[in-house]
Amino acid sequence: MTAPTVSNLLRRAGEWLVEASPEAAAARPLAVVPPRSFPLVGVVGLARRCGATTVARALAAELASRHGGAAVVASPARPAVVPLGSSGPATHLAETLAQLDERRASGRLCLAACTDAELLAAATREIAPAVMEVEPGCAALDAARVLDRILLIASPRLEPALAAAVAETIAAVGEPPVVAVNRACDQGPWLVHADVLVPDSRVGARLALAGRPARGWLGRAVGQLADLCAHA
Repeated sequence: MTAPTVSNLLRRAGEWLVEASPEAAAARPLAVVPPRSFPLVGVVGLARRCGATTVARALAAELASRHGGAAVVASPARPAVVPLGSSGPATHLAETLAQLDERRASGRLCLAACTDAELLAAATREIAPAVMEVEPGCAALDAARVLDRILLIASPRLEPALAAAVAETIAAVGEPPVVAVNRACDQGPWLVHADVLVPDSRVGARLALAGRPARGWLGRAVGQLADLCAHA
């Protein structure tokens, strides 16, 4: 090996071992890290007392367990709280989101009153997952234009054709919605029309209303909903 070659190798090795000068480091472009984006889901009940609130809170608790330990549930009216305590992250979230009204921590959730999807998105997109209870009709269409995914909650007695019609309308302005049947005792015609069948569980429903993750078969169904809503 010739002397010039050895010198060349030493010089190249020195370039790796010697720290760059402050001027050179300042001249390097900094890597731009995009802000974190959390999921935003709208839940629309297609029938009275179909359990949309329960499913919304169960889904939010599942998203909270996947994304930092807390999530937001926004509803049209002052949210009711089941007194089973609240977590530190949920309490902190309730203190942080000053843009939202009637904030109350419950379990892993920050419950708030909000009917404006754009306001909810601006407040939570970079902070925590959010689930919004949305009234059917025009409000659902407006929410579909802003939120990542709409989840339609049907009751077992509802005609699948109605859910299909609503889903088609929402898909015209946003992502195709996810259709779930709550308190599904048997499959019936919904076996081929619903994306997820949510089983009836009184204990699981009470835990969900308190902002706690669902367990057992109900927990599995809620996990499926979270997977589908995350694929927007």
